[in-house]
Amino acid sequence: MPVWLRGHSWRQSGSAVFLSLPVPGVRVTAANIFCTERYLKVSVPPFLFEAILYAPIDDTNSTAKIGNGIVFFTLYKKEVGMWESLTLENASKEKLQYLRENAVLKAHEKAKEETEAKKVTKREHQKYALEATMKLEEAERKRIEELKEQEQQKVTKELELWKDQLKDVENQKKVQKEGRLHEEVEQLKEKKKEKINKTSVPSEETLKSRLKPTKGRGSCSMFSENLKEEQLPAPRSSGTIKINFTSRVFPTALRESRVAEEEEWLHKQAEARRIISADLSELNDLKEEEKNPDWLKDKGNKMFATGNYLAAVNAYNLAVRLNNKLPLLYLNRAACHLKLRNLHKAIEDSSKALELLTPPVPDNENARVKAYVRRGTAFCQLELYAEVFLSSAEHF
Repeated sequence: MPVWLRGHSWRQSGSAVFLSLPVPGVRVTAANIFCTERYLKVSVPPFLFEAILYAPIDDTNSTAKIGNGIVFFTLYKKEVGMWESLTLENASKEKLQYLRENAVLKAHEKAKEETEAKKVTKREHQKYALEATMKLEEAERKRIEELKEQEQQKVTKELELWKDQLKDVENQKKVQKEGRLHEEVEQLKEKKKEKINKTSVPSEETLKSRLKPTKGRGSCSMFSENLKEEQLPAPRSSGTIKINFTSRVFPTALRESRVAEEEEWLHKQAEARRIISADLSELNDLKEEEKNPDWLKDKGNKMFATGNYLAAVNAYNLAVRLNNKLPLLYLNRAACHLKLRNLHKAIEDSSKALELLTPPVPDNENARVKAYVRRGTAFCQLELYAEVFLSSAEHF
């Protein structure tokens, strides 16, 4: 049976009631107090205080202070006036029971309304936060688009300027070349004129020797063939020399190539193209560059750099279907899976990259280190620390 607390005291004003309730030997908390408009209860085992108030109070603004074994209530009246007593007197048990149950029911309804109000407020806050986040993301996207547009315009201007400079340089070279050709032509004309003058105007000694009379039947006059103008030799006739080269796929000369290795490479490429044509007939709608694994790898790298990890995974997936022997495709796709928290797939791709990076040589050392690091990171995030140790032991 509870021990009823009887030693309380109270006083009032026109707008409030002040109640002092001593609770000896126990610690009272807010959870031990229950208050509604007409009902006040303090339950601290083994003590119990219960009061059906004389008139309704404002339970929202009313307060209770706990200290030194005393609970001091300040109860604000809903209607200004003086009470005849603290509790409702001369009431039947049925009415008191009804008031208790009604007080508890109202308390439950009030708590439910407060819970619903908190849920509504929380949803409104979440909605506001989502809208604010969307606005921030939209602003960030616009800012990035503007930066891209500015950078594109800048690059376009630089390219146009470079083209103009290149044209100016070519024009200058062309003018210089034409000037040199003109000078060479003028020099050739001058030399030709000098040579013609030398052959057409004989000196005095030559004239005297030509004007001396000669005796005999075969003598010639001054108008003989010796005085004929010397003729320049005719220019050579032009012709075309045809040179045939051995047809080759590789740009190097045949004497510098390794025929066996080149034939093996060409055979592998033809086999890969045959497999792609047979197994990937659904890719006929793709462009030619989209069927190139290296182009797809570069595309995936750009998507990864911009944070679009799903698009990067799709690019690497198509590249792997086209060529499943490139370890960098699996290595880069493992990095995307780590970002997307697909840890088991990251482990599979890292392991596949390590299988392709055999035998271990200095040239593929950096790629193997990346594969071990990414696989170890996935194991750690899965809390498989023993696997991390075994993977490290395998490497070292």
